[in-house]
Amino acid sequence: MQNFIKNKKENRGLAQYEAKSFHSGFVILFAVVLSSIILAVALGVANITLKEINFSTSAKNTNDAFFAADTGAECALYFDLAGTETAFGIPMSNPSVTNCAGTPVDLNNGAGTPVGPPWIFYLYPLGTGGRACAVISVSRDTSAPPITTIISKGYNTGGDTSTDCTSTNPNRVERQIELTY
Repeated sequence: MQNFIKNKKENRGLAQYEAKSFHSGFVILFAVVLSSIILAVALGVANITLKEINFSTSAKNTNDAFFAADTGAECALYFDLAGTETAFGIPMSNPSVTNCAGTPVDLNNGAGTPVGPPWIFYLYPLGTGGRACAVISVSRDTSAPPITTIISKGYNTGGDTSTDCTSTNPNRVERQIELTY
């Protein structure tokens, strides 16, 4: 029996199959480190991808808002300068209703006499999917020479839900164009 106890090998921990050295845990350590590096790279790529998606969505929203503001400014400028008599003249003749970008524009707000200055009107729906809108304000200083200021605010949302371009969307983008002549 003493002979049996002498030949018994001592347990050196988790080394299996009578490993002759203490380096048997290196493979597990190497596998954990390698998988951690691969996971870190994958998370970095996923983060960059998410930022790119947010940036492209932001660019689309900005484009819609700027398009709406530009359409509103061009409409007001055309409406003011196209006729023989300026629509935003002082004193103002009855401009009644005109049409800009498929939207009827009533500077009289439905009344028989002009309301303003400033004259404010809305254009909707605009942009991709018809969700954008614009709020246009036209004012005129009667000093000599008269100075007309057009402020057109374009929004990427609000044109599909309301006639006054309001929205509670947290991703709403506003772009403004101001013309003075």
